[in-house]
Amino acid sequence: MSFNENVQLDTSQVESGGRSSGGGFGRSGGSFPGGIQVGGGIGGLILLILMMIFGGGAIGGGNTQIPDSSTTGNQSSPLDPGQVSAGGQQSGDFSVCKTGADANKNDQCLVIATVNSVQAFWGQLLPQYGKQYPKAPTVIYSGATQSQCGTASNEVGPFYCPLDSRVYIDASFFAELSSRFGADGGQLAKEYVIAHEYGHHIQNVLGILGKAQQDPQGPQSGSVRMELMADCLAGTWVKHATETKDANGTAFLKPITQKDIDSALSAASAVGDDRIQKTMQGRVTPESWTHGSSAARQRWFMAGYTSGDINQCNTFGVAKVE
Repeated sequence: MSFNENVQLDTSQVESGGRSSGGGFGRSGGSFPGGIQVGGGIGGLILLILMMIFGGGAIGGGNTQIPDSSTTGNQSSPLDPGQVSAGGQQSGDFSVCKTGADANKNDQCLVIATVNSVQAFWGQLLPQYGKQYPKAPTVIYSGATQSQCGTASNEVGPFYCPLDSRVYIDASFFAELSSRFGADGGQLAKEYVIAHEYGHHIQNVLGILGKAQQDPQGPQSGSVRMELMADCLAGTWVKHATETKDANGTAFLKPITQKDIDSALSAASAVGDDRIQKTMQGRVTPESWTHGSSAARQRWFMAGYTSGDINQCNTFGVAKVE
């Protein structure tokens, strides 16, 4: 999806120093339940594969069927670069990100624009279900950065760290997503990646991320269900993305086209466990899946997009997700 050119970027909250406090799918640096890193998405999948060779309840008493910690048993604006922190090696000058036009031609600005649209969406939606949405900063890094979940490098790509409630992105991952994994390189392919990671933040807010660790592998595992839910939640944002507005009332995004949807689906397919396993090791081993097949990732993204309803994203409320 393209951003409206006249949307104004607000850099007042940007942290452009070396302050970084999130991590990824490297070694765990914290004590999230089980001592295991949780919440990584597309980038996390890549690292895991390289390393391994490869009940529904209502939110706040509302009508949604996405599970929360009370039912699963787990105890665990304008375009605003202020929601973005620069970590590790300086990744760029965010002051160049002034308008939606910048977001349409610069991947770092695209990250900022997407973060703000996604967070505007969740900030409006969650209170309808009795939950406040705590904003999660995004750390844009280049090369490597330290985090509470461990060391992140450009091999990891985008991920979410529940220990500090931050999304971490090396914008160079987008090029790799196309060249190495076969996504088509369209803007919604990139925006889907970011929205997926914020889906993990929503899961963290609901207190259900620990489900992934209790049942970490296999096509029907808690880990796969968690990742497919994040895909679905990304789809709900896409459905409503053009309704999100900056402080001046300007819509962040232009109308969605079928080409945009095809682009998102290409990214979802590119990071399916089966596709990456086939590429990396020449065979598919479903018992080791952590994120879901290409077909399932596409299907759950579309479930969120076609319905626009988070009630349709309860992957823990169905017998099979694959």
